[in-house]
Formats: sequence, C-alpha cells, structure tokens
Amino acid sequence: MKKFVNDPKQFVPEMLKGLALANPDTLTYDPEANLIARADAPRDDKVSIVQGSGSGHEPAHVMVVGKGMLDAACPGDVFAAPPTDYVVAAARRVNSPKGVLLLVNNYTGDKMAFEMAEEFADAEGIKVKTLFIDDDVAVKDSTYTIGRRGVAGNFFVIKAVGAASEAGAELDEVVRIGQKVNSVTRTMGVALTACTPPAKGSPLFELGDDEIEVGVGIHGEPGRARQKIVSADEIVDILLDPIVSDLPFADGDRVALMVNGLGGTPISELYLLYGIAHEKLVAQGITPVRSYVGEYCTSLDMAGASITLVKLDDEVEELLAAPAEIPIRTF
Repeated sequence: MKKFVNDPKQFVPEMLKGLALANPDTLTYDPEANLIARADAPRDDKVSIVQGSGSGHEPAHVMVVGKGMLDAACPGDVFAAPPTDYVVAAARRVNSPKGVLLLVNNYTGDKMAFEMAEEFADAEGIKVKTLFIDDDVAVKDSTYTIGRRGVAGNFFVIKAVGAASEAGAELDEVVRIGQKVNSVTRTMGVALTACTPPAKGSPLFELGDDEIEVGVGIHGEPGRARQKIVSADEIVDILLDPIVSDLPFADGDRVALMVNGLGGTPISELYLLYGIAHEKLVAQGITPVRSYVGEYCTSLDMAGASITLVKLDDEVEELLAAPAEIPIRTF
C-alpha cells in the first residue's frame, strides 16, 4: 500500500507540525506533548475544552481546535490512546480559572489515560472534569470498550460544549450540556474496505470484494455482522433502523442528520446516502432540520460511512447553530 510517509513513528508529529505551520495565527504546536492548542488559549472568561484520542480520525480532533470548538487536542499515535502525561500537559497548557473539561471517546485505553490525567491535574490544583462520549449503537461491549463506543457523534458534543463555553457558562453547566447532547445522539457505521495504518503498511483486516462490515468501529473493530453488499437504500435501512429505535426517535421529532465519511468514500456517495436517509426519516415523521455531510470522524483511508442522529430541542439547536471557526471550515 502506497502512503506519503517518512518514518511511520514520526507520522503523527509531522502531521501536527504541518497543521500548525499552515495555521500560524490560530494554532500552536507543542512537540513535547504532541499538543495542538488555540493560539489564544487559555482565556480567563471561558472553560477550556480538551479532546484526545488516537490519531487517524482526522479532522477529529486536532483539526477542530478553534473558536467555538476545542481549545486543545492531545492525540496519541494512530489508533492509540494518548499517554496520560500528554493529557495532563494539555490540561496544564489551557488551564483556565473557569476550569477544564476533558472529552473522551469511550474506549478502554482512552478512558484509563483520561481518568488518570484528571486525578493528576486535580492534584496540581487544576479545576477539571471528564465527560465520556458513547454514541455508537452497533455494540454495547467489545474487546476495545467498556460500554458503547464513541464515534462521529463526538462532533455534536464538541460543538455544543464549545458554544456553551464561548458564551461563558460555568464548568458544571458545560458538563450538563455535554451529557445532554451525548444522551440524545446515536450513530452506526458500515465499512466497504479496511483501512491501512502507516506503521502496518497493509490493511488492518480483510473484506471480500462483495462484503461489508456492518457496525464497524472507527479503528476497524468488528461490528454486528459481516454480510454481502446490498443496495444503498438497503444499507441506509441497516444503519438507520437501529439508530431510530434505540433512543427511540419518534413521529414529530426534529433532528440533526449527519452522514460521515470514514476516509475513503467520495463525497458524491455521501450525499447520495444523505438523500436516502433524509427521505426515510421524513416518511417516519422525523424532520431533519440541520444537515451535516462530509468527513467528521474518519478511520484513515477506510471506505465507508456512518449515520448520526441528534434529537433536537430549542437549547441543543441553538448551541449547534452558534458560530465556530476552525482551520478546515467555518461552522
């Protein structure tokens, strides 16, 4: 498999250096802690928001550092949790009098790293809390998680807590908002191909030319089933039905609908899936009022997609509509 790579061990640092060099007015890079932070962080008038996880999911999370989103991101290596000292360094770097909120996708390694980091940061006198994101309906428990996995729905939690923080909310209120958004967010994904980590140089798993992995994790973990590929209409049903029934969503609900690419899917196919999902929801009396199509949380070069639904009320909709600015796009 051909990749743009020098030393695979330097893949993440070189990527982060490039990100910072491309955005010198808004981002800073600390190579000692593998840390990307807002250039204006910390600010005394807002809670600082930090997310970390393995790399390979870009634009999550290092590319959503910016106004109204994250104040810092502390990635680990590809598909590996960041070391605890990286997380502590991130909390220290953006420590604010209003506190620091650590956001964590619910994977075993990330959970351990962040829980330990919270203890160390608290011992240093940093006002800190941790929020776990677990929007994936595909599996309840797996080898990789304690409970449900955190996947593309993390974007909506970041967006909501970032907006609340920019508005000056206190730490406990920011946590409440994050928990609320997480509680009404559901995601499920499907893979058409495997992904290829730079250090491995070959696909992480094997799928036949006529096979798909239903409910795949963003690190290539197994999902609910491996089956023969079917039409796009049928794939949307396979993803959407478990999502709608899980919350459950119901006639009269207003929702945000995201179709997220996993890294190797053409945008044309994502819009095709969005159109199908939108019409299927409307037929059930569920109205998509906010739309998100593109790559938000990927799995390197995996071909595939996930669908996320967020049940909206006035508070959540207002937070998602708040302005935000990050290097790759303006929300």
